[in-house]
Amino acid sequence: MTAIAYYPGCSLHGTSAEFDASFRATAAALGLDLVEIPGWECCGNTAAHSINRLLGVALPVNELVKVEKDLGLDAVAVPCAACFSRFKTGAHEVAGDPQVADDVRAVVGRAYNGGVTVQNLVDVYHDAVGLEQLAAKATRPFHGLRVACYYGCLLTRPPKVTLAEDPEYPTHMDAVAKAVGCEPVEWNYKTDCCGASLALTEQGIVDDLTGRIVADARACGAEAIVVACPLCQVNLDGRQTEIARKRPDWQSVPVVFLSQLVGRAIGLDDKTLGLKKHLVDVMRVMA
Repeated sequence: MTAIAYYPGCSLHGTSAEFDASFRATAAALGLDLVEIPGWECCGNTAAHSINRLLGVALPVNELVKVEKDLGLDAVAVPCAACFSRFKTGAHEVAGDPQVADDVRAVVGRAYNGGVTVQNLVDVYHDAVGLEQLAAKATRPFHGLRVACYYGCLLTRPPKVTLAEDPEYPTHMDAVAKAVGCEPVEWNYKTDCCGASLALTEQGIVDDLTGRIVADARACGAEAIVVACPLCQVNLDGRQTEIARKRPDWQSVPVVFLSQLVGRAIGLDDKTLGLKKHLVDVMRVMA
């Protein structure tokens, strides 16, 4: 087993418990030992980084210091795209500005030496596990299930922070989906915003954004949308009920976590993967 630090974040310990469960289960089955950061705290993916820049950097760096110094590991898995963005931003800010590094050290109480690689969900499957290993473990592969891989805003942007190869039209999630037997479709809204930050204040705008994303995926032939962010999943899955009330001709599309897709392909049971928690039934495509 290869040990890697694990930062679940608030969403995976709350509204997206199925994301946490499916990721933990797939990691174990694929030879990864997830070591949860002891006493982890919020990464600051609230208003913190817009109100107080120093706090916004110090919160995720504090977790990176724990990984580096307390756990002695050189990589951390951060499945939530929003948490991933804060971790990458914190590391970027400290590495690029000595004054920020000094200020953060004063807040955290220890220096971060930059020795931890931050990996999102796609990185874990694509890089830490590897496509060949993933394909070899797929004892129950999908046979051409057409999926739209949705990356959202934060997995690849801003590119100077994420270092994504192609921030506007990424393909690593597509490669992971293909490794377990799916057929990723070409579509237009891979990295468009779903409006998660407006979910409580501008629900009409969010319905429009999510409706456009789901409709394009369906129009391009997708039978399901695959996501790697709890906020995106809640938006794209949960908003379809309201959209259907306004649009009688609406055709719902299941929205699944990449970890659930991988878990199903490598033979994990439905209860472990939390496949019954979705509002739009996923079993018609997972079967």
